[in-house]
Amino acid sequence: MFKTTLATNTPLISELHKILPVERVKSRWIDRYAFSSDASHFMIVPQVVVRPTTVEEIQKLFALSQKIKVPMTFRAAGTSLCGQSITDGILVDLSRHWRNITVEENGDSVRVQPAMIGDYVNRVLKKFSRKIGPDPASINAAMMGGILANNSSGMCCGVQYNSFHTLKHIQFVLPNGQVFNTESPNEQARFEREATPIFSALKEMRQEIFNNPTLHHKIRKKYLTKNTTGYGLNAFIDYEHPLDILAHLLIGSEGTLAFIAEAVMHTLPDLPYKRTGLLFFDSPQSACAAIFALKNTGAAALEFMDRKSLRSIENVIDIRQWTMDNGQWKNNPMSDVQHPTSDLGENASVILTEYQAATEQELNTLFDSALPELNKLPLLFPPNFTNEPDEQALLWKVRKGLYPSVAAARKSGTAMMSEDIAFPVERLGEAVVDVQQLFEKYNYPEGIVFGHAKDGNLHFLIAQRFDTPEEIQRFEAFNDALFDLVLNKYNGALKAEHGTGRAVSPYVEAEWGAEAYSIMKRLKKLLDPDNLLNPDVIITENKNVHLEHLKIMPTVEEEVDKCVECGFCERRCPSRDYTLTPRERIRVRRAIKLLADGSWLMADSQTQQQANSQELKAISQEIIADYQFDGLDTCAADGMCATDCPVNINTGDLVKRLRRENHSAPANKRALFLAKNFKVLENAARISLKTGHTLNSLFGENFMHALTGTFRKAVPSFPLWNNALINDERKTMNDEQQDKKSSSFIVHRSSFIYFSSCISRMMNPEILNTFRSVCKKADVDLIIPEQISGTCCGQIFSSKGFTDAYRHTANETIEKLWQWSEQGKIPIVMDVTSCTQTLLNSSKYLTDENKSHHAQMHFLDSIDFAADVILPRLNINNKKNKIVFHPVCSVYKMGLLDKMKKIGDACAEQTDIPQFAGCCGMAGDRGFYYPELTRTAVKLEADEVKQTQYDGYYSSAKTCEINFSEAVGENYKTILALLDE
Repeated sequence: MFKTTLATNTPLISELHKILPVERVKSRWIDRYAFSSDASHFMIVPQVVVRPTTVEEIQKLFALSQKIKVPMTFRAAGTSLCGQSITDGILVDLSRHWRNITVEENGDSVRVQPAMIGDYVNRVLKKFSRKIGPDPASINAAMMGGILANNSSGMCCGVQYNSFHTLKHIQFVLPNGQVFNTESPNEQARFEREATPIFSALKEMRQEIFNNPTLHHKIRKKYLTKNTTGYGLNAFIDYEHPLDILAHLLIGSEGTLAFIAEAVMHTLPDLPYKRTGLLFFDSPQSACAAIFALKNTGAAALEFMDRKSLRSIENVIDIRQWTMDNGQWKNNPMSDVQHPTSDLGENASVILTEYQAATEQELNTLFDSALPELNKLPLLFPPNFTNEPDEQALLWKVRKGLYPSVAAARKSGTAMMSEDIAFPVERLGEAVVDVQQLFEKYNYPEGIVFGHAKDGNLHFLIAQRFDTPEEIQRFEAFNDALFDLVLNKYNGALKAEHGTGRAVSPYVEAEWGAEAYSIMKRLKKLLDPDNLLNPDVIITENKNVHLEHLKIMPTVEEEVDKCVECGFCERRCPSRDYTLTPRERIRVRRAIKLLADGSWLMADSQTQQQANSQELKAISQEIIADYQFDGLDTCAADGMCATDCPVNINTGDLVKRLRRENHSAPANKRALFLAKNFKVLENAARISLKTGHTLNSLFGENFMHALTGTFRKAVPSFPLWNNALINDERKTMNDEQQDKKSSSFIVHRSSFIYFSSCISRMMNPEILNTFRSVCKKADVDLIIPEQISGTCCGQIFSSKGFTDAYRHTANETIEKLWQWSEQGKIPIVMDVTSCTQTLLNSSKYLTDENKSHHAQMHFLDSIDFAADVILPRLNINNKKNKIVFHPVCSVYKMGLLDKMKKIGDACAEQTDIPQFAGCCGMAGDRGFYYPELTRTAVKLEADEVKQTQYDGYYSSAKTCEINFSEAVGENYKTILALLDE
């Protein structure tokens, strides 16, 4: 039977409904399993997931937790690598709210809430040439709550500019419900008056440390290098007033002492000029021996990589084929070179070195002074550096490609573990060799070592199974040996920047000693006397907690098996604030498999107990039923998740396949029938739209929206009317007479076939006039095929998983385009970017003959067409002041963003791409069926756009334009309209 702590706790849910609205209390099994793991190798199923939005609600949650003695854990992005954002109690999910950001003091400081992504903060600060100090590798996904709570640092910030040292002000809520804000001028006095026991205890602890010179020295020394093991005791040394001490103790406390509601951070200059290079050495010892000399040259980044690290990416990137041309680096893609590093010795190592400065002159001066020192180093090759951004990006791709290369190659069923440790810099080379020997001893052949050499901080990657006692024993033995090495041989730190979590909490006392650990335990007891706030993280009485709740990774399917659950994909997902994210979809798929196996162990922190198979089956069936809507129906299948995924998982492809597998034979036949009679469907849709506009004109502009809303109450799958649909009564491009008049098959250099999308023909007939007008101005012949009605790229069937219908549509369209383009002689331009991408990627669904035709045809998206064909032929005389673009998903996936910017820069004095631009969730028609999906998907971007008044709003897909027109309250138009205007 399940432990009562893991069964549905009805009294708890009832109490939570008194605090929060029903929709923000998630107690279904699918929700609980979706949040049962983070990026670590641990997994615990929470009793409930809640989403508070105010400090007052947080206070009430604290009170409830203490009243009924149920533990509580706060979670932001869940990119934690040590299991500090999971719980078997109340999981407080902050990720959908708490996103406010305010730039202050002209960029010298920034005010953030815990759910703002670190990279987004830097994007907002970029216009001020500033950035936050912490620069963790996960900054594109990690949220400020975790960056603060884990005292994040990173590649360049070192110790000096981590979260602890760049904190300016903080607002926090204590478990007893008290709220303090260090920004308030009278707060210190209020803290002493209203929190007297805490004030006095902190003061006593500080005095105790100052009365103990040995402990004082130990604390000071340990924080000269990176260290996130235990609580940040340097707060007692660096600050005097107990409120300031407590504020900085919260940094790195991993959500075990209080809730961080808001913080103001000091910012740093974002130095724009950089010079980057790879320095090759014959061994880790020689590489690490050079660190002091390199630090003294003023290098901003020194990233170490061992020989196995290089081997893991040598089939992806060429890191040796560099040539000098007039003193500048030139490099080539790996495709022309096989194993370029294969001739390096087995012990060879690399340090990626970068210099940064505010001006080009300062950079030249800095590097010129460093070069004599670089030439003294025992390098395998002369030092060569590049200033070119593209080449620098390639070099950093070497460093950042380590995680995905190892993660993608790991065996199915293994979890990816990324750990970090710190050593004295002067012994770093020796430590690297020792860690490599541990990999060999405990059979981790894939293990690689890399890290921030400047700070003595090493990371390593290994793949580990946890599904047998033997594997857990191997893992335990490896951990014991590693921790003994770090603590007893090198007097290092078990955690440099990832936080303590469950992974190291049993070893905190071993690292710090009894005196320091006693202060940490007293601190925890002082603020959280009932041990209900994220228990077993940092402080624990369970010496085996690092061996419990280990994540089992069952073999499910290709996309699922590759996933390392890092969470990098989540910011890209349009359903992230509505149902599930890609990581959560995959996590639930794994849960279904585990439950189906009947051997899933449900455990609390003390014991393990096998669940009854009937109960597991019932839970599994409930999850599967809920997965239809949460996992499949509301996935936009846009594939944007793959753009940030370190192992290139396209969860949209997974969803399409699952949709395909779920379709019945009659459903597939109906879809194929519609595909074969698409012209009838298109005409019916056009008539329906015209009828809707007529009814709106007769009964009011919201009549159709209200009417279809009423229908949806009876039939939830009925599409909802969108008032941004265009009502255009002029002749459409479907009009046969108009087609014949416009068709001209006289082929010359400036002729283009215009293949209008079915969406445009149904919803945006005016786009034909826009294309004609701009082509006339550019002296380009636009050829509009006759009888284009009923022709489609097939995206509508592909996204829904109707493969036969998509195959039929794609082949029929290619056959027509082959004839219209005079066997590939005339380029084909399309007006919806997602349709362009669909057609470009349709080859595997085509017959052999059509594959050959497809390869010979030249397709242009409207953005390509505007930037490469139209723009060079125009004289722009009437520039707009400010315009804004919404780049649709396919713009990113097809690499068209630079061309979009080029068009904007030519047509306006200021062109904005929103910082929060992302998939709008329309996915062709999905927004008509699930309007809440698109409403939540566009909110961040729409709110940002509404802060500025623009002279024009543009995109490159009609349904996305419809969505943003409604969300922003301004008319979004095709990018061709911008050129025409």
